[in-house]
Amino acid sequence: MIYRQVTPYLSFIDNAREALEYYKEVFEGEIINLQTFGEADYPTPPEISERIMHAQFKKGDLTLMVSDSILDHTTEIGNNISLVLEFDSEEEIQKTYDLLRSAGTVFMELQDTFWGAKFAKVKDQFGIIWDLNFTKSNG
Repeated sequence: MIYRQVTPYLSFIDNAREALEYYKEVFEGEIINLQTFGEADYPTPPEISERIMHAQFKKGDLTLMVSDSILDHTTEIGNNISLVLEFDSEEEIQKTYDLLRSAGTVFMELQDTFWGAKFAKVKDQFGIIWDLNFTKSNG
């Protein structure tokens, strides 16, 4: 198996919290794993400290990931949704990353992250944005 699941990741300019509350009402689910930029172990400007760096919305099998954009990133229709692939191994994420970048555009090189994962962001040749994630074990 190459990946465990595919999850839509929704990006907002500065109203992710409002969107989450709306989806909570519409889909009757719950907001989990909410973290602001100010709470993260990552240097960010103070003016975005209350914006959402990452959150999840869950209702049964439906999972959405949500964040506000950081100041130097432009969020607009067409780049405001990506698909997250969760991988089971470093070999699988590396292979997929290499294939996607060969004909696509790399937004973030495959690298180790502060959240304990290998991660990359690539737009494929058809304009689909893929967030590739392999969470490393702590053992």
